[in-house]
Amino acid sequence: MTTTAPSLAAEDAARYAEWFACLAEPTRVRLVHAVATAGRAVTVGELTEWLGISQSTCSHHVRKLADVGFVLLRKEGTATLVTVNASCCTGLPHAADAVMGVLAPRPCCPTDLPADVTIRALRDEDWADVRRIYAEGIATGDATFETEVPQRKSLDARWLPGHRWVAEIDGTVAGWAALAPVSTRDCYSGVAETSVYVGTDFRGRGVGRTLVHKQVTAADTDGLWTLQTSIFPENRASLALHHSAGFRTLGVRERIARHHGAWRDTVFLERRRTD
Repeated sequence: MTTTAPSLAAEDAARYAEWFACLAEPTRVRLVHAVATAGRAVTVGELTEWLGISQSTCSHHVRKLADVGFVLLRKEGTATLVTVNASCCTGLPHAADAVMGVLAPRPCCPTDLPADVTIRALRDEDWADVRRIYAEGIATGDATFETEVPQRKSLDARWLPGHRWVAEIDGTVAGWAALAPVSTRDCYSGVAETSVYVGTDFRGRGVGRTLVHKQVTAADTDGLWTLQTSIFPENRASLALHHSAGFRTLGVRERIARHHGAWRDTVFLERRRTD
């Protein structure tokens, strides 16, 4: 079977190349940054002073940036006012993501699933095991901001009823996965936050892969269009697991909350249904 590599459209490649070529001059990068961070329209004279360059050099590079669309120009009397093109604030990062394949279609979910792991819906008798495995995750220090295991009543109220799964190996609960709605608003009814936990004695045996496979395929079948999660950067195994399931990194939320008295970052990931 022949595999066709993903291809960036020729017109997109040409447009992105023009953008990157324009920014290949360090003075233009400094100019864009100065205009973007000024918070107001600035004159060419101000830019000349800020960057310590000549008026003619500044005017030349500003015109090049305007030709590509990074900045907008308008006349006010004899002065030329320069503002950043707001669409570039999202367009340029999008271009970089497209070129680097971040926005390319990703695999649905892991396929190398172990034969000895069975997934089924969570039952009432599983709650003790679920909370025990939650505690084992908390003990790692890199699984959650929680410092104590939530009560069953709290978890039961938080999780979507049709998206609670446990993994079994030889009849023993080895891990669990659940989805929680991100909002009560109807417009976000298809958006859910994921949780996946694997027991200490069963890590490295494909339990997480099997759970996330069930989680994302069931979400797709049920019409959920976006799954999201936040993971500590130190939790490399969880990041790799979610990337293998089609999640992409949207960004790092720096110092988002305190954990045991220290500020922690989280990596924010999202998976969109393809249809």
